[in-house]
Amino acid sequence: MTEQDFIPKPYRTKLESGTVTWESPSNIALVKYWGKKEHQIPANPSISFTLNNCKTTTTLTFSKKENTQQFSFEVFLDGEKKEEFKPKIETFFKRIESYLPFLTDYHFKIETSNTFPHSSGIASSASGMSALALCLMSVEKELSAIQDDSEESQKYFNQKASFLARLGSGSACRSIEGDLIVWGDSTTVEGSTDLFGVKYPYQVHDNFKDYQDTILLVDKGEKQVSSTVGHNLMHKHPYAENRFKQAHENLEKLKPILKSGDLDAFIAIIESEALTLHAMMMTSMPYFILMKPNTLKIINKIWRFRQDTGLHICFTLDAGANVHVLYPKKESKVILDFIKNELVAYCQNGQFICDQVGFGAKLLSS
Repeated sequence: MTEQDFIPKPYRTKLESGTVTWESPSNIALVKYWGKKEHQIPANPSISFTLNNCKTTTTLTFSKKENTQQFSFEVFLDGEKKEEFKPKIETFFKRIESYLPFLTDYHFKIETSNTFPHSSGIASSASGMSALALCLMSVEKELSAIQDDSEESQKYFNQKASFLARLGSGSACRSIEGDLIVWGDSTTVEGSTDLFGVKYPYQVHDNFKDYQDTILLVDKGEKQVSSTVGHNLMHKHPYAENRFKQAHENLEKLKPILKSGDLDAFIAIIESEALTLHAMMMTSMPYFILMKPNTLKIINKIWRFRQDTGLHICFTLDAGANVHVLYPKKESKVILDFIKNELVAYCQNGQFICDQVGFGAKLLSS
């Protein structure tokens, strides 16, 4: 598919007003995306677990307006008006206007809330932008008077929602569906593309079903370097090309691991990917470190516990200090006890979130 496939035909009907609500989850990358080209195109492919409990619920209320020359919207988080969110959404609307030409026809009220604590250090851009993209797609579906609920029609809906979400936040394109999503063109995964996320199409061993992710909130402060800046620093990074090559290779290595259920091999790749992501930050110019002392203490505790017990606990990191502790459900009782007894002490205010693999976004009302 190309971008042109997402430009709609003239709408068949008119709408004066309406409301739609979607909830959409966050996700955690196993093979990391770091570095992008123009138009939110990833420099390398990534694969992620869709989460279940960390999600954003967004209600979009729209009403027809007279002036159709500019965007008109207001944004609320937990009932509180958020002017500081408007520039990012304005940029998003500009990027997607050619694919959703009704955007200037309506005034939008965007009401959003997260299941995880605000400013918890968990990025809400993936869940937030995907939820908003889905709401907008529901509006377009009404305008297009599409009654077709066939598998093919739903597939296009999800693809376009993922495509739009990507233009708001790259990782948001991996939050539309679950449980494993690939984003980025790769010879390893048939049907993969830079334009949107696709469901991982191959056999996955039962070891990876119901996989657990306990998120340790090490630092809830705002990152000193935004992800956008970090991605851009890959343009002249001395190790960028080798990193992109490594991501392709690791995705290829994961394919037989996901099929066989080899947890030890899985752990080796996932932890290496997490540390490589942060190595890229530490070796860019300017360089920066997003891990905190307690991040490293948790990692060392995990390594020691794994060595002592033989249990399949591992970590991954996003572009921040928080630690995602990954483990199979069948080992969850002992590992969760270890987390509560040994690791929570390193979390800010003792905060952590228990999550697991989920299956994507849900329409709540329309």
